[in-house]
Amino acid sequence: MLESVGPLTGSPWIYAVVALSVLFDVFLPVLPSGVLVIAAATAAAAGTGAATGNVPDLLPLTLTAATASVLGDLVAFRLAWRGGERLDRAIARSRRLTGAQERLGAALSRGGGALVVIARFAPAGRSVVSLGAGAAHRRVREFLPWSILAGLAWAAYSVALGYFGGHLLGTTWLATGVSLVALFGAGAGAAYLIRRPVPETGPGV
Repeated sequence: MLESVGPLTGSPWIYAVVALSVLFDVFLPVLPSGVLVIAAATAAAAGTGAATGNVPDLLPLTLTAATASVLGDLVAFRLAWRGGERLDRAIARSRRLTGAQERLGAALSRGGGALVVIARFAPAGRSVVSLGAGAAHRRVREFLPWSILAGLAWAAYSVALGYFGGHLLGTTWLATGVSLVALFGAGAGAAYLIRRPVPETGPGV
């Protein structure tokens, strides 16, 4: 993985590339943002970082990925908020978006937003939740704290996978592969939790 990414992992530009990939994958979930974060963290495990004065360094890498994640969420949220009738019709035609919108609205109304955090790990879950929250005209103060927590949790998990995978297995394809399997495993688990039917509550509950 490090060879395929090339000298970028040893350049300050890695932060910009990671930031742009994470920022835009809310609109293009096919972007390999998780792969880039893991590859950069694996490079840090190879002996780069603050100790040697090189990059990437774990803390800036984590903060860069988390900040870009939150900014992307907010851009999608705002665009969906102002999307108008055309976007509303598009969401109404999508069972997935409609269901996410209803679930998120109920969760935020109860003062909880764990769905935002869980969805950050699911494939395209971040897109669905951010667009659904905006289209439902949820308040920013309801959505933003959970988006921040989701971004930090995802970034810390991805960086930890790359770093500890590199330390335990060496900075090889095997280390990166195992880390990616763990990342996709978390995504599959998150997708399962999101898709579970919500139990119906009886009268008076």
